[in-house]
Amino acid sequence: MRTLTFFLLLIQGYWVCANETSSALPFGLVNISQERSKDRVLEFWGYHDYQGSQNYSDTLKLRYYNPLNIGDWHGTARLDTSYLANYGPQQTNQSTGAYTPNTAMLTVWGGLPTWFGNAGGRVIAPLQNQGQWAAGPQLSTSFRPSYTETNIFSDFSPLTRYLYGFSPRTAPGSTTPALIRRLELYPTLGFNLSANTQIRFWDENSINYNTAGGGWFVPIDAMVTHRVNPHFLFAIGAAKQVVQTYQQYDWSVYSKLSFTF
Repeated sequence: MRTLTFFLLLIQGYWVCANETSSALPFGLVNISQERSKDRVLEFWGYHDYQGSQNYSDTLKLRYYNPLNIGDWHGTARLDTSYLANYGPQQTNQSTGAYTPNTAMLTVWGGLPTWFGNAGGRVIAPLQNQGQWAAGPQLSTSFRPSYTETNIFSDFSPLTRYLYGFSPRTAPGSTTPALIRRLELYPTLGFNLSANTQIRFWDENSINYNTAGGGWFVPIDAMVTHRVNPHFLFAIGAAKQVVQTYQQYDWSVYSKLSFTF
């Protein structure tokens, strides 16, 4: 698994910096990394996660995408804010289900017209008296078939991100959490179920490797999206861990409402 990750990082780094005219793509794929919408997108997300031992967490999230252009560099800025409610026998507020501010997150990525991918980074800030700051770089690229009219395969859009935690916050009487040292891998695949409906794998939930103490978290993640019209899309998804030597969650279900304007 480590060897595979290493080669994925090398290949993705090459894709980001390579000139498209000098790179031949197999399987009839076309690089679409620099194709991006000029629209703004506002999304409302809801997550229900099972942590194990009858402990659960519910998350409400607001996510916003905005085009970001600086000269020849074209990219996207994404802002997330979330509220979290934990409940269960091992939680401090048992059975209250009260939502409290959780984190704010800013992600920026983009590239030049000749790039074969995108480079960027993410910053996460805690919004309450416990948690930690985290930041790190990311690389991504995206491909689709050259003929899309009758092709069930939509796209292959791998993303790699590394997060480094710092400045932990701890509530009085609580244990200081371990700092994040995490490699995130999104081997995202999309398939067309109909003209307006897709199923997407590893689009929302990543494969994680704990670079501090070792351990993998590997989920099966799938999300079905349906576009009602050019301005509205909704989705439902679920993830289930299959390898968890790095503790994250047991299973998760989620949904979103997406508005384009």
